[in-house]
Amino acid sequence: MRTPRLAPGSRGTDQARPARRVPPLGIAVPAAGAFVFLVLPFAALLGAAPWSALPGLVASPAVREALWLSLQSATAATVISVLLGVPLAWVIARGDVPGAGALRAVVTLPLVLPPVVGGVALLMLLGRRGLLGRHLETWFGVTIPFTTLAVVIAATFVAMPFLVVSVEGALRSSDLRLEEAAATLGASRWYTFRRVTLPHVAPGIAAGAVLCFARALGEFGATITFAGNFPGTTRTMPLAVYLALEQDPDTAIALSLVLVVVSLVILLALRGRWLTRTPA
Repeated sequence: MRTPRLAPGSRGTDQARPARRVPPLGIAVPAAGAFVFLVLPFAALLGAAPWSALPGLVASPAVREALWLSLQSATAATVISVLLGVPLAWVIARGDVPGAGALRAVVTLPLVLPPVVGGVALLMLLGRRGLLGRHLETWFGVTIPFTTLAVVIAATFVAMPFLVVSVEGALRSSDLRLEEAAATLGASRWYTFRRVTLPHVAPGIAAGAVLCFARALGEFGATITFAGNFPGTTRTMPLAVYLALEQDPDTAIALSLVLVVVSLVILLALRGRWLTRTPA
C-alpha cells in the first residue's frame, strides 16, 4: 500500500503546530472568568473617560512632560538592564558559581518586595547619609536622590529582575550542542557567547526587555520614595496619575488611558516580531 504524499510546504506541519482544540467546560469557565476579571477594570476605565475633554487633557504641557520623562527613564532603565542583566542571567544559568540558588533569590527579590521598600533601600544606599551616597557627596559633590538619575535607578532596580528571569529561562532551555560544536571548532568562549548564544536566546532577551520596559514605565513606589515628585524632574506618568486623582479625576483617567495605550501598543507591536518567535 502506497503512503500518501504530502503536499509541497506541508511536511511536518502537524508535528510543528499542535491542533487547536475546544477547551472542556471545566477549563473554559474559569478561563472566561479570569479574562473577564482582567478586562473589566479597563472597560470601566474606558466607560469613565471624559472623551470630549480628552484631547485637551492629553495635549497639556504637564502631561506631555510627564510622558516624555517616563519614556526616557523607562528606555534608559531597559538599556541598563540589558547590558547588565544578560551577563547576570548567564552567570545564574550557566556559571559554575557557589550559591547560585541564593544568588538567584537575591536577584529576584525586587519581584516580590513592595516597591516602596526598594525605594527605602536605595535611599539607605545612595541617600546623602547612605552607605555610598555620603561618600559621593563628600568626594565628588554628587547627590542622586530626587533627581532624574534617581528615577532611572529606581526603575532599573525594580525592572531588571524581569529581564534576568526571562533570559535565564531562555538560556536553560537552549540547545547546548550548538555551543559545544562551536567550542570543538576552536571558537573562544567570548566568541561563542556573542555569535552563538546571544542570537539563539534573542527572543528571550527581547521578551525580557519588553517586560522590563513595561515595568519601568509603570514604576511608582520606589520612584516616589527615592526620587520624589517634582515636575519636569522626577514626576513620571504614574506619579502624575496619583497626584491628579486627588485633584482632578478626569485628568487621572486621561493619564491612565495614555499609559494603557502606550503599553498595549508596545506589547502588540513587538509580540508578533519577537515574543512568539522560536529559535531556529
